[in-house]
Amino acid sequence: MRLVLDTNVWVDWLVFDDPSIAPLKVAQQARQVDIVVNEPCLQELRRVLTYPQFALTSTQRADHLEAAERMVVRHDDALSVSRHNALPKCHDPDDQKFLELARAASADWLLTRDKALLRLRRRLLALGIRLGSPADWSTALLRAS
Repeated sequence: MRLVLDTNVWVDWLVFDDPSIAPLKVAQQARQVDIVVNEPCLQELRRVLTYPQFALTSTQRADHLEAAERMVVRHDDALSVSRHNALPKCHDPDDQKFLELARAASADWLLTRDKALLRLRRRLLALGIRLGSPADWSTALLRAS
């Protein structure tokens, strides 16, 4: 299963060790999922980790980024994708890159807590991309078992 994580999910994982991320961590450690990332998404994570509210040292930021990079599959290739299935436009243009990556990488899920992205749930499902929170994802997996 291929997943794309929005930056807020990465922050929950790396900075806050949020318990709702535990099923995702277990699945990643068991190699049941591939977490897909590209350079624009990593750049955003680098930038967000510098936010003062997180009070991270440069060493902590580097450790978090290294941890993320050890567990991801890079997908930096530009793919020509048919425009007959155009992606919906996200209200927040900074989030469009996650939609584009999810489609280009043929991701099964885009995990986010972002309300602007979550509003696109039905439209993305029509394109074969499930969108939801980490809790939505783990609940769907339990139901499928």
